[in-house]
Amino acid sequence: MSERKTPMQRAMPGLLIAGSLAGVGAVMVGLLSLAPTVDDGSSPALVAQDQPGVQIENAGAFVLPATVGPGGDAPLTPARLEAPPPPAALPTVAPIKAPKTKAAKARPTRIRIPKLKVNAPIGAVTVDIKGNLGVPPLSRPNQTGWYRFSPVPGEVGPAIINGHVSTRKGPAVFDRLRNLAKGDQIYVYRSDGKVTRFTVSGIEQASKSAFPTNRVYGNTNDSQLRLITCGGVYNKQAHSYTDNIIVYATLSKKKG
Repeated sequence: MSERKTPMQRAMPGLLIAGSLAGVGAVMVGLLSLAPTVDDGSSPALVAQDQPGVQIENAGAFVLPATVGPGGDAPLTPARLEAPPPPAALPTVAPIKAPKTKAAKARPTRIRIPKLKVNAPIGAVTVDIKGNLGVPPLSRPNQTGWYRFSPVPGEVGPAIINGHVSTRKGPAVFDRLRNLAKGDQIYVYRSDGKVTRFTVSGIEQASKSAFPTNRVYGNTNDSQLRLITCGGVYNKQAHSYTDNIIVYATLSKKKG
């Protein structure tokens, strides 16, 4: 890979202070542990960090698998914290080269997921002083949020897009995110006219108390996408879900 630092690398030291909401050279594990984890925004931020050395089990019923599952009809389960992102479902294509100047930088404008009948605008989100990742306004349940210090979708590294699973008025844009499966298509449109197609490679449901930071934010040599929302049990008192639904996808086609 090029030695030029990516936006993710430049932003981590100053912005990812505490690491608590949702959530390309190699990034130090110490920096990844500070990366924000992702909530869907319908509740206050919860701390969700890796716990190295701790093997997590689901109520003692089974040992976590070493790979992220394909999703689909099978129940969603987390993979071990040290597990890598799932391998690409289709052959990957070369990432789009990032522009040399900030003025020429593109931004994602719309996301389309045919299987879920999602066709939604993308806004930009960032982290607050406590390290909590922002989310789209609750007044716009159909809007998604791109973490603007992650790569632009289509460029090298893991681009992060989150969205609400629900609001008090009902289902939101990522309400059916858990229904995606390996091989499904996700399209992201960019302000520079380029269209990127990502193919789902895996999906998991992970506890917010053991968010897979390295797997979600870790550097990659190709272009990848992470879609994140809430899942699990809803706590009415805390106004929060227990888990995150995380979709992993890789760039399989580009045009424009």
